[in-house]
Amino acid sequence: MPFALVVAFAGSLALHALALFGTDLELPGSEPEPLVLHAELRMPLPPPAVPDPVQAAREKKPRPLKKVPLTRAAPDAVSLAPAPELLPVEEAPPEEQAPEVSTSPLPTEPLLPASGAIRYAVYKTSLGMQVGRAEHRWEFDGEGHYRLTAFTETSGLVALIKPVRVDMESRGRLLAGGLQPESYRTWKKSGDEENADFDWSTGQVRLSRDGGVANIVPGTQDLLSLIYQLAYLPHPEEGGSIGVVTGRKYDRYELDSHGEELIEVPAGQFLTLHLRAVAGGTITEIWIALDDSRLPVKIRFTDKKGDSFDQVATEIAMKVEPPQP
Repeated sequence: MPFALVVAFAGSLALHALALFGTDLELPGSEPEPLVLHAELRMPLPPPAVPDPVQAAREKKPRPLKKVPLTRAAPDAVSLAPAPELLPVEEAPPEEQAPEVSTSPLPTEPLLPASGAIRYAVYKTSLGMQVGRAEHRWEFDGEGHYRLTAFTETSGLVALIKPVRVDMESRGRLLAGGLQPESYRTWKKSGDEENADFDWSTGQVRLSRDGGVANIVPGTQDLLSLIYQLAYLPHPEEGGSIGVVTGRKYDRYELDSHGEELIEVPAGQFLTLHLRAVAGGTITEIWIALDDSRLPVKIRFTDKKGDSFDQVATEIAMKVEPPQP
């Protein structure tokens, strides 16, 4: 092929990609803004032409769902859960005393099997097409400790134009009130790394960004553990306030509920609780399955510019036995 045609084709491809995605495309987890949850009540979404599972679920609490069978996604649909946004380092005002979400005692046994993974496809809502993939993994060692890992990255044409990848890790303990993080780590493809280390004996967290120390309250989570801690809250549908730590900042998220919704994603059909939080001009919504696992089967992140990214579960894999060291 003549060189001039090759150049013309490459130029056309680049212009097409820029027209679709823009030069400032950022997947969840790659922007410097924090994730937030804000919720509003709304009527449950009934499934078409089938008995109303939402009403049936409301007649009996807790709302058990049948176990969702493992559904394997097509190779091009493998995805990763988007990582939450990071905030600039800033100590929480000492006078801040917003009420914490109630965390009444719950069993210390994990809701999930000893180990497992959930994979996602990431879509840019305005385009209706996949732009990335994500994956969450969890491990419980049987001695009261947990490890959560996640990564999000662009894929396909977007990865050619703007490769982005964010990795996260949260480690800590599983107590009666749920997850208590002890360390939080994030890595970006660019080489940036941000950490947070919790000291519950003093009620403080040290942020690696500038070595700053922030005061925290019981129940505080990091951006990754927050997604799984929601399963341990006794009444998340009633809303509340919860502290959240990133590698840069301690903040508080106001939690509300959109109510129950029946949704269908590639991994299956789920009766869910739709939670929403807002902070710093960004919005994060999480659909938690109301079966025994309480997994986040759908996540939506909306940035300050109004761009939204949907993360939908494509595959869920669970192992009963803990992983071997």
